[in-house]
Amino acid sequence: MAGRFVRVESRRRVREFVLGLLADLPRKNCWTIAEHAGDPDPHGMQYFLSRASWDTDGVRDDLRDYVVGALGDVDAVLVVDETGDLKKGTATVGVQRQYTGTAGRIENAQVAVYLTYASSRGHAMIDRELYLPKCWTDDPDRLDEAGVPDGIGFLTKPALATGMLTRALRAGTPARWVTGDEVYGNDPGLRAECEAQQIGYVLAIGCDRHVPTPAGPVRADALVAGLPRWAWQQLSAGPGAKGERYYDWAWITLTPDTRTDPGCWWLLVRRSRTTGELAFYRCYSPQIVPLRELVRVAGRRWTIEESFQASKGLAGLDEHQVRRWTSWQRWTLLAMLAHALLVVIAANERADRPAPAGMIPLTCSEIRRLFTILVIAPQRPRACPQAWSTWRRRHQHHAQTSHYRRQATARRQP
Repeated sequence: MAGRFVRVESRRRVREFVLGLLADLPRKNCWTIAEHAGDPDPHGMQYFLSRASWDTDGVRDDLRDYVVGALGDVDAVLVVDETGDLKKGTATVGVQRQYTGTAGRIENAQVAVYLTYASSRGHAMIDRELYLPKCWTDDPDRLDEAGVPDGIGFLTKPALATGMLTRALRAGTPARWVTGDEVYGNDPGLRAECEAQQIGYVLAIGCDRHVPTPAGPVRADALVAGLPRWAWQQLSAGPGAKGERYYDWAWITLTPDTRTDPGCWWLLVRRSRTTGELAFYRCYSPQIVPLRELVRVAGRRWTIEESFQASKGLAGLDEHQVRRWTSWQRWTLLAMLAHALLVVIAANERADRPAPAGMIPLTCSEIRRLFTILVIAPQRPRACPQAWSTWRRRHQHHAQTSHYRRQATARRQP
């Protein structure tokens, strides 16, 4: 990706930035990464994220090509989902009080939609879009203050996911399926775009959603109520942390009234073997596929949750302390790139040097630890501790003085 950076200083800076994201730092932001890189202050890293001239979208495309080149598989699955980062205040781009699965409740948060490429060799995120609520898109001054480019309007999370899917497929990304949770399965626009692109999908829907049948639209849970006992099959949705994830599965053929193109549509139903809880999926494929294939795709949905956990824990995806649009775009992109590096190394290790008997394969976490000890630490330049102590104290004094001045001004106002 070196060609995406105009100046040699930026190429050197991005290397140090990614190494800082992979380093074992207690907290990852421009301050700690700059100190880790041996800089005398954080100005260079902050400038690199916010104002330096480099092709952010080009690096995004390079990341996608890197992941696909290492993990590519014609039967791969594109997984969409969103994650939130808890924030304070109202100035950070896209922040508002909204539901986020990170906290499991409504919080002051910033939410983004991500796209993961999942194949038999591994999975890594290849794209992301920041969700801007209407309270942001309806306020041009607020958008301008946060550096949001002109022409960025309100888009729902499924619309953001549709745009990323279209971008990946038009770039020739080899994939056969798309999957996601109810937020995306309930959106007819996303399903229609997948069908137009002739890519199959297994998308979760709510139990109260109506699906097309010869007798007309019927609620998903009502359609399943009449299934005979023999219609259910026990199949694994893939390996989990504690072994294979077995559920009972059933499928029902759907008959969309307005469809003239060839294709197959199903309602897929998953039943827990312990609680009996049901989950529902709307499915499409340009060709007939067996039930086992739909189950495999449904099970790949959890790979994006693993990607979120690993990229946050190992590469600082959620630790940014940036407020503006460009800085957020670049931080998340470089964190995704750092995580993808670990994923590809792990995939190559499993393929080229299988783990000996009695050992599990190298994980991303273990690779990051070895990489930190053997590669980053020996080459790390040492920052001057006195210079950084002086910088932190001066900055904190400036912040404290500003807060006191703002408080005094507020008291004087009637």
